[in-house]
Amino acid sequence: MTRDTRVNELDLLRLIAALGVVFFHYSFRGFAADDMSIMPYPLLAPYAMYGNLGVELFFMISGFVILMTAAGGRLREFVVSRIVRLYPAFWICCTSTFVLTLLIGAPRFSATPGQYLINLTMLSGFFGVPSIDGAYWSLFVELRFYALVAIVLFIGKIRSAQTLLFCWLLASIVLEFAPQATLRSLLIVDHSAFFIAGATCFIVWSGGLSTARVLMLSGSWALAVYQSLRALPEFEDYYEVAANAWVVAAIVTVFFVVMLLVALRRSGALGRRRWLLAGALTYPLYLLHQRIGYMIFNAFYPRTNAHLLLWGCVVAMLIAAFAVHVFMEKPFARLLRKAIDTGADRLVRIFPSSIREPTRLPAEPDLRDPVATAKCADVAGHASEEPLEAG
Repeated sequence: MTRDTRVNELDLLRLIAALGVVFFHYSFRGFAADDMSIMPYPLLAPYAMYGNLGVELFFMISGFVILMTAAGGRLREFVVSRIVRLYPAFWICCTSTFVLTLLIGAPRFSATPGQYLINLTMLSGFFGVPSIDGAYWSLFVELRFYALVAIVLFIGKIRSAQTLLFCWLLASIVLEFAPQATLRSLLIVDHSAFFIAGATCFIVWSGGLSTARVLMLSGSWALAVYQSLRALPEFEDYYEVAANAWVVAAIVTVFFVVMLLVALRRSGALGRRRWLLAGALTYPLYLLHQRIGYMIFNAFYPRTNAHLLLWGCVVAMLIAAFAVHVFMEKPFARLLRKAIDTGADRLVRIFPSSIREPTRLPAEPDLRDPVATAKCADVAGHASEEPLEAG
């Protein structure tokens, strides 16, 4: 893959976002509420409390990557790439967390076989079944975003992505001030500003800046900052802390600035260096770290030094994420893709008139449309997910 088709910086940004979430959980969230962890870590807690914003950076990256992946206009390839990207690591990590919960989770954590089986579908959040790990909540947000993109692909309107993103942003702003619960949920209004900004950054990356794109990024930034600050009092009440609104606004702003630099290809040496391992670790790290980390803290604290436990657990989770990716996720993903492609091809042969690929982009793309002209070959490795964060 060339520099033109892989945005190297996104792999590094993913790992930074994931580590922000890890430290949010380990040094702040677990002890601060819900009796998840008995181990406090006051040395980092005042700073780690802002790590939950790493999930929003994940959503921005997802907006960029998913539009890149979908820009080829092929619904089948988009769906298969999402399944292969998300499910193998999820099944492995969910199973690991379930088994460890049975072994060392009591009395704070528990899980049942039925709960585990429903979790394996990655749809438990839509059926009111508790997640094996609370961090899975962000996957349900991602799946809703994927569904919106799939609908656009199905109706053959991916070339109108910029117009659709503008309409989504406008609707999100209206629904922020005139709430309608069903529409807010369908349009993912609580996080849409980040998805829209990320997708707009991809359009900038592929086609350059324009007045409309600057306005879309500005509107997304304003909505993202407003929503982040509006949520702050609830966060402070829940965790019984005082957070700094300026810090929250600054972090969100940094996300937008960094993503814009990536889109403008102005990231310098960071963009020229490949960060494949960093990107590969992110998804399994996110899936594994939270509940397993809490259970380890509860099993060994206070007999074991808190510094040793926290930093040792971070290192252990990175090693476990590497092992999952290299020895399980990659081989499993290849087998799953082969099985899906074989099954889909058989269905097409059996029902040739009823199962067909939706209309693809023309061989000679409209050069006025950056999505149609973007070089999007072999970008499934960018897909996210991730993920992210637990409530």
